[in-house]
Amino acid sequence: MKKLINGAEDVLKDALDGIAAAHSDLNVDKKNRIIYRATPKKGKVALISGGGSGHEPLHGGFVGFGMLDAACCGEVFTSPTPDQMQEATKVVDSGAGVLHIVKNYTGDVMNFEMAGELASAEAGVKVATIVTNDDVAVEDSTWTAGRRGVGVTVLLEKIVGAAAEEGRDLAAITALANKVNDGGRSMGVALTSCTVPAAGKPTFDLPEDMMEVGVGIHGEPGRTRVPLASAAEIAKQLVDPILADLDFTKGPAIVMLNGLGGSPLIELYVMYAEVSKLLEKAGVKIARNLVGSYITSLDMAGCSVTVLKADDETLKLWDAPVNTGGLRWGV
Repeated sequence: MKKLINGAEDVLKDALDGIAAAHSDLNVDKKNRIIYRATPKKGKVALISGGGSGHEPLHGGFVGFGMLDAACCGEVFTSPTPDQMQEATKVVDSGAGVLHIVKNYTGDVMNFEMAGELASAEAGVKVATIVTNDDVAVEDSTWTAGRRGVGVTVLLEKIVGAAAEEGRDLAAITALANKVNDGGRSMGVALTSCTVPAAGKPTFDLPEDMMEVGVGIHGEPGRTRVPLASAAEIAKQLVDPILADLDFTKGPAIVMLNGLGGSPLIELYVMYAEVSKLLEKAGVKIARNLVGSYITSLDMAGCSVTVLKADDETLKLWDAPVNTGGLRWGV
């Protein structure tokens, strides 16, 4: 294992030190391992997300103007604790309520639910929850009841974050979050395993001439293991299941080609060229796109595709200014 770390047990602590040093526009609670927006907007609905570390820039990289108000950081691939989430919920609430944005993994769902109940009971915070579940690859995979929450989480945080900046109330924000989640689908492929620092070895064995189609962001098994193929063939294996699951031809779409951490940007653009051709041939009108590494799996080589139904409202919110470590435009 070759990694830029001091020790496997100190990765999260040292990374939080680095985030604090690099981003003066964030407040980093190193004790509770929470990243906060330094200049919260009073009277707005606050947005909180979080999960295991190792998926950067998700979620801490999306804290700031136009997206999240706080992100709770668990150890690598390990859910944050209810105490962390409860603390974050109490700190960011300014009276308008708090939306928990939760990827559909059993630990995250359970701990956020507990934190919401505690914050409501002890501090009177109004808490709503959206659980993202956009992965079409499998049902009931490792750590998951139902579909896994993956790429739509990023798009949802951006769109709902813009709506919160506008001053919409908690009910409207929650309804929008459900609309975005319902309209998005994702599928990923791994060319290599990731290596968790504490484990010191690859999570799974994947021969050099094979790839895992439908892999999860923690290295969970996918739909099938097949021989390595060309970018065009891989794109088809990702796009076809997405289009088979939901009709995206009735309006515009937002498309994200996401790197899983170990594939360079040049390869992601190769993949986006193939994906966009397939979608356009199928009658999908791509109105906006995002190409890069936004929800990763440590050093895993591979990518995922996310397609999201859009309309005038969601495109306006997508285009609204955002200023975070992981996304920045219009400011």
